[in-house]
Amino acid sequence: MASGKHCAVVIMVMLCITEQAIGAGECARTPVNVVAQSLSPCIGAATNAQTKVAPACCAQVRKSMAMPACLCAVFLSPLAKQVGINLGIAITIPKRCNIKNRFAGKKCGGYVIP
Repeated sequence: MASGKHCAVVIMVMLCITEQAIGAGECARTPVNVVAQSLSPCIGAATNAQTKVAPACCAQVRKSMAMPACLCAVFLSPLAKQVGINLGIAITIPKRCNIKNRFAGKKCGGYVIP
């Protein structure tokens, strides 16, 4: 019986560790690729600095700004690179959306958020 209780305790500890590891990413419990897909309205604005930022893009960026490390991770993700996102242009989107609390001065890759 004692080994059964010990086993249950070990399983509970492992579940807690797994739960913390899952929630420890840049985008909390949401995979970076899922957040990247939600920012698909931003593709044009993230590849061309002259493109007007779509309202749908600004809405999604506002949501993502709650976790600036998440937004940076999205811009640096393999999916972003695959669709041709230019990091130097992408980090200007919060400013182009007139987001006041955009963590200006924070680094993302080799760039500083304007």
